[in-house]
Amino acid sequence: MINDMKKTAKDIFLYAVTKANPYTSVFNDVSSKHFNNPTVVAAGKAAAPMAMGAFDALNGKAESITVLTKYDHIPAGIPDSFVTFEAGHPVPDENGLKATKYIIDKCKTLSEQDELIFLLSGGASALFEYPEVSLNELKDITNELLKSSADITEINTIRKRLSKVKGGKFARDCKAKIYCVILSDVISNDISSVASGPCCADITTCNQAEAIINKYNIHLSDTAEKFIKTETPKAINNVTVSVVGDISILCKSAKEKAESLGFNAQIITDSMTGEAKDRAKEICLYAIDLQNRITAPTALIYGGETTVTVRGSGKGGRNQEMALTAAKFLDKTNGITFLSAGSDGTDGPTDAAGGIVNGSTAEIMKKNGVDIDLELKNNASYNTLKSSGSLLITGATGTNVNDLTLVLIDINNT
Repeated sequence: MINDMKKTAKDIFLYAVTKANPYTSVFNDVSSKHFNNPTVVAAGKAAAPMAMGAFDALNGKAESITVLTKYDHIPAGIPDSFVTFEAGHPVPDENGLKATKYIIDKCKTLSEQDELIFLLSGGASALFEYPEVSLNELKDITNELLKSSADITEINTIRKRLSKVKGGKFARDCKAKIYCVILSDVISNDISSVASGPCCADITTCNQAEAIINKYNIHLSDTAEKFIKTETPKAINNVTVSVVGDISILCKSAKEKAESLGFNAQIITDSMTGEAKDRAKEICLYAIDLQNRITAPTALIYGGETTVTVRGSGKGGRNQEMALTAAKFLDKTNGITFLSAGSDGTDGPTDAAGGIVNGSTAEIMKKNGVDIDLELKNNASYNTLKSSGSLLITGATGTNVNDLTLVLIDINNT
């Protein structure tokens, strides 16, 4: 048996996250182009390392650098010359609006001869926001969508129409030549969905937006309804886009690390979607069956982004929900460890990246008086995992390329 599989799983995850850090990819991309004193704006959970990559690549030629990111995502040592903002995620807040207004006003002064490097990463949908409706209504609509089973594409389809900057509106209203560098957290790298596409023509339609509102029974004011029915820009002519990182890097790096530790590693998919509980159950049942057939330690790697239909009042996130579900289905198994975590180090409105469980986790929970089925019904994965020491807490990682689910399977010696 392999000793301490939970530690091994965590080591593989952290290695993959380090390899997916965008500093180097942004540095290399910006270094390969010629810029003449560009303005630099970075928005998203990975905004700080992306801005540092551009700053070093430009070697002092940046006119100015503005960073907008999530609370506690500004690292120590960032240059004093950077203008930095921290704001709310996944629900927008007043600080995000103030920061976005600052960026809008700054970019309005740029002419057609000026250059803007816009560095975008996941999380900017909430962070880079200036709404057409009140902030309170935007929060209500965002919360309703997050608590439904709406996927990120559906959520962003609505966000685009309720925003002054999303769905290509920022680029439409900016005269400068924009070079948009993207760290993708969207399945299949749909660049119009990353950060809700402030620099990309929007491919979604009003009819699709109205269908989503009806599907999830979202309440709208008359003002919001008007903008849901207002079409977004379908052509943007002043933008060049470069995608410098995505979930494939995370999965390939996890495979590389697992193989170096002696596992037969398989990337099952890098586009996993669907309800978190359903995917976790399927993965666990497959792992249990596979264990009876393998002749060497095996690692199963899944990348993507699941969803959670929130029906309870508990605290958690999609990766924690997957881990808690896995604890249930792996109960009393031996030699199988399940990790699911967000590459950015956060999962839902919590300080955890996700969770790590194995065949003994459920028993520990039961001894603590926990009913896993009841806690899953209440979407209370955070405190339930915490009670058994099963939370994965990393802090902000500096990247954001979707989620990684990792299953380590030792040979069945029973």
